Parts: sequence; C-alpha cells; structure tokens
Amino acid sequence: MKKTHLILLFFALAFNTYSQTRTPELQKRLDSLWQVWKDNTKADTIRLKAMSYFISDGYERINLDSVFYYSQLQYDFAKAKNNKKYELFALDRQASSLFMMGEVPEAIEYMKRKITVLETYDDKNELCGTLTNTGMIYQRIGEYEKAIEYNERALKIAEEIDDKKFRSSIYQNLGNAYGNQGNYPKALEYYKRGLKIAEETDNKTVKLNSLGNIGNLYFRNNEFDNALDYLKQGLALAEEVSDKSLESRFYTNIALVYSKQEGHTDEMLEYSNKALKIAEDIGDKNSMGKALSILGSCYAELGQSKKALEYTQRGLSICEEIGDKKNTIAALQSIGDIYYDLDEHQKAVKSCQRGLDLAIQIGSLEDQMHNCRCLYMNFKSLGNTAQALNFLEETKRLENNMHTQETTKKLQQMEFDKQLLKDSIAMVEKERKIEEAHQAEVQLKDRNKNMAIAAGIFFLLVSGGFYSRYRYTKKAKSVIEKEKDRSENLLLNILPAEVAEELKLKGEAEAKDFDMVSILFTDFKSFTEQSEKLTASALVKEINNCFKEFDAICEKYNVEKIKTIGDAYMAAGGLPVPEDTSVKNTVLAALEMQDFIVKQHQEKEANGEHAFEMRVGIHTGPVVAGIVGVKKFQYDVWGDTVNTASRIESNGAVGKVNISETTYNYLKDDTDFVFESRGKVEAKGKGKVEMYFVSLV
Repeated sequence: MKKTHLILLFFALAFNTYSQTRTPELQKRLDSLWQVWKDNTKADTIRLKAMSYFISDGYERINLDSVFYYSQLQYDFAKAKNNKKYELFALDRQASSLFMMGEVPEAIEYMKRKITVLETYDDKNELCGTLTNTGMIYQRIGEYEKAIEYNERALKIAEEIDDKKFRSSIYQNLGNAYGNQGNYPKALEYYKRGLKIAEETDNKTVKLNSLGNIGNLYFRNNEFDNALDYLKQGLALAEEVSDKSLESRFYTNIALVYSKQEGHTDEMLEYSNKALKIAEDIGDKNSMGKALSILGSCYAELGQSKKALEYTQRGLSICEEIGDKKNTIAALQSIGDIYYDLDEHQKAVKSCQRGLDLAIQIGSLEDQMHNCRCLYMNFKSLGNTAQALNFLEETKRLENNMHTQETTKKLQQMEFDKQLLKDSIAMVEKERKIEEAHQAEVQLKDRNKNMAIAAGIFFLLVSGGFYSRYRYTKKAKSVIEKEKDRSENLLLNILPAEVAEELKLKGEAEAKDFDMVSILFTDFKSFTEQSEKLTASALVKEINNCFKEFDAICEKYNVEKIKTIGDAYMAAGGLPVPEDTSVKNTVLAALEMQDFIVKQHQEKEANGEHAFEMRVGIHTGPVVAGIVGVKKFQYDVWGDTVNTASRIESNGAVGKVNISETTYNYLKDDTDFVFESRGKVEAKGKGKVEMYFVSLV
C-alpha cells in the first residue's frame, strides 16, 4: 500500500486535528500513552503495550489512514525486537483498517502475513480465528473457492484443538460458500453439522443462525415445506430469547416462502404485517424494506393495485436507502408488473429498465431475465415491435444461460449422489465381512444341530437383507446413471464433446490454437426493416425455423455451431478436432444453408408471405478457441480469421456463398465446385480483399 510511509509530521498534525473532537479525559490518556511510546528509556514491552492502547482507544476517533500508520510504527518496532504478540496485533489492525477503507486485496495480503507469523507462533486459537476471518473476506467478495480453502484449513485446527464453538461457526461459513456456488447438498450438510453442535452445546445464537440458513437454503431450492419447518423453529427460538430483530427477519422470511406458494395470501399478509410492526418498533430498516415489498405483492395478488403500489414504493425507498440491491431489484420489478396491470406501460418500462441495470451490476441472471420479460411485454403493448423483439431475444438468451447453470448444479448433485452411493456400498461390504466373520466363529464354537439350524436361519435373514440392499444399490446406481446421461446430454448441447469431456475430467478446459479453421457467418438481408412487418412472435418463430435447419446441416457436415448473434449465425469447421475435409465440409454446409433459404423464399413469395434472403461468407485461417466463463459456459473462437470472415460475409451477395482467397486456395482443384472470381473487393478495416463466389458443379 502506497499510503504506508507518509511522513510523521503529517500524522502528528492529523492526530492534533482529530484530538480537538475528543473528551478532555480521553485526550489526556492518549497524550500519556503517546509519551510512553516515545520514551526510549521504557521497556520494549511497555512501549508496545502503550501503542496498542493508543490505537485501540483512539480507533473510532482517528481516520483509518492514521490507524494504519500507527500500526505500522508498532509493527516495525515489534519486528525489530522479535515480539510476535505485537507483530500480530499490528497486522490485525492494518488488515482491519484496509478492509474498512475498501482496499480488500490489500487487506487480504495483511491477513496472509498475519497467518505466516501465527504459523511460527504457538497460538492455534488465534490462527484458527484468522483463517476463518480471511475466508469470510473472500466470501464477501465472491471468491467462494478461496473462502472454502481457508475455512477448511481453520476446520482442521478447530478439530485438532476440539473447539466446538469454532467448528460450528466454520460449518456455517462453509455452508454459505457452497450455497453461493449453488452446491445445495454440500451447503446443507455443513449447516446441519453446525446445527448439531449448537444443539449439543445449547448455543442458541448458533442454533438460530443454523435454522435460518437451513430454512433459506430449502427456500432457494424450492422445498417450501422443509423451509417453513426450519424457519418456524427459528421463529419460536427467537421469541424464546426475545431477539426482536431476528423475530422480524424470521417473520419476513416465512412470509416470503408463502409468497411463492399459491393460495397462501392470508399467511403472507399475517406474517409480513407482524414482521413490519416489529421492524418499525425497533427501527430495523432491512426487515422493513422486505416486509413492505411482500405486502405489496400480497395486495397485487388481491387485485388492489394502488395499495400494492403504495407498499412496494415504500419498500423500494427503504431498500435504496440502505443499499440493499437485491431487494431493490425485486421491488422495481414488482412496480413494473403493477404498472403493466394498470396499463401505464411507460412507467413500467422505466421501472423494469432500472431493475435490469441493477441486475446486470450484481450479475443476477434470474433478475435480468424477469426484467427483460417485463420490458418485452410493455414494449409490445406500446406497439414498439423492434424493442420488444430485442428484449424477447435477450430473455431467451438468459434462459439458455440459466439452463447452463442448472446443468452445472446437476453435475455437482450427481457427484454428491455418487459419493453417497459409494459410502452406502462400502458400509454394506463392511457389514457383510463382519457378519461372515461372526458366522464362522459361531460355527466353530458350537456345531450342535439346533445352533446350526439357528445359524442357518440367521444367515438366510442376513442374506435376504444383503439381497435387498443389493437391489436397492443397483436401483440407486441405475437412477444416478440416468441422471448422469441426462446431465451429459445437457452439457453436450452447450459444449463440443471433446471440450465437455476435458471439463469433466480436469474441472477446466484450456484454450487451444488451431492452424486451419473455416469460419462461417450468415446474415439476413435488411433484417431490421423486415422485422417491422412481422409481429415479435412471428419474427422469432421464423428465425428459429431457419436456425434449427442450420443446426441440422452443421451436424450433418461435422461443423461446430459457435453461437447466434441476433439474426446472424456463426459456425466453424475444423475444431475442436481438426480434419482434412473441414474446409470442404464447411463450404458444403454453407451451400446447403443458402439453398434452404432460397427455396423457402421462393415458396413463401408464391403464397404472398414474407421470407428472408441471406448472405453467407467463409474465411479460413488460424484461431484460438476455448470456454468463456466459469458457470455460464460458452465455447467461442477469437482471432483475425473471425473478423475477416465477418467482412467476407458482409461483402457477399444474397443467394450466394462468398469465400476468401485463402479458402479458395484450399479448394481450387476440387472438381465438385465452380468458382467465380470477384477480383479485389474493398472490405472495411481490411483494405482490398480477393473474393470468390462458390457453387456446386
């Protein structure tokens, strides 16, 4: 951090300026502590202790830069004197001040420095706490893998020192991290571990936290009955310990669960009104904002639009005031829906656009999709077909991305189920071996007829149990295999087979260089003008019919579809597995696509219907290809070859397949094709480029 080594005079002046706001008693104490620190005749420990009190007592009254600076003075002195205790104190204060100033990466670095010192210092409690806090910082900034890593390290120490309080806290942190990753089975496992310890130790605070987390996790997974069970247990405990803030939040969350179930408007009203009353009594704005928004939804369901608007707008104001972006988005979306019902579509558009902008900020796909749908409906009602179409397409794109996320969750669920099955089989095998040993011992000890019969009967019973268990295990494996096949098919709709396999094996897929790939672009002529002549649904249906046919053609010629961009279609031949015939196959695919569009145009024109005309362009060259995103997988290609292919397409002609000179050179001796030289054509950003029309003999 560059602020570390500011001159002492600056801080002395800063200290004197802030000291004017202190009480005389506190100022006198701080002056005294400062003098002890400056006194070289005092023992090192006394000086360091004085600085610790100086920083602690003045912490809330001096600016954070100053806290950092005085802690650096203490650290340097403690380091020189090899005093680990005060090194740790200084590093802790520096990390805290950096975090409060919003300099999170720097704060993490100081936490790591503290961990390094602690690993040479025999204080496992402090090390465990510091690892946990570092994990919580990573959790706050959305780096969930790092959060899990540091909490797992802390958990090992907590188990080693048998500290149940630490363990229960760490379990909650791990549950939060896995929950935010969408790994609900793993999150639930850790939450329930924390709940078990809380019940064993009668720690009501941790128990309340656990019940709330488990209830909310079930809610996020649409398991509403389980959610209500745990949230109502939490509410009863909050009432028992007279924690009004938690009472209000449990009431709010229960109302929220009811809001997702049909026929529970009365319960929504009851619980949200109770939540609002308590929140207003104690000034809990967080719960007030949520309760007001839920009440708005209740009245909207009851058809009382004006009352719904009043409550939702009050909730929106509070959510904006406290910076609660997630609930601000929910309120804006609800307001948009209410205005739609009132036929005030301009106001609805304004509200949903604000909601969409915020949803993009926080990266919430679900909220983006809901607001895009709201904008589509209202622009359609306003007669703005072009805008309606844009938002309908965006809604479809977001739905596809959410399906991708769902695929990831299913893969994680499969791994969890697989582990459960593995554990179950191992347990059966263990029981079988124990029982076999037992039977052998029985037979050796007593060989009389009655015992033999008894042993035989017992063996038959156990065998029946094993057979039942075997049938159960076999059935479970069959179910998991079916789920695995279904999830793999979903993944193969998103990624090429080779890339999907690499992703499953390694957890990642590296970008690769390809020397010879043929990039194909298609584009419909005068799409914007033509779109105004069709309804939004008819236009989307027409595009979808074309792209479905293109998908089938690509599969026929082993050409990889990359993506659609509005009315444009992009594909590539020669990846992810290079083939000698890839250039020819790509051109054959392009010709068949063009033939489909030409025939469709002729048929529809004969019937007096609208049909598209299309340009197609192909260029061959080197590209880089790989996965974009972590959870929202998309296979994509980059490089100048892609840009050139786009220019070849835009300089093509309707009904023709236009190719570059490079592509032509690969195919010029192929007797299946006829080429028509176009000479050098001016291409934007590329200068004059040699181009050819290609057709079949």
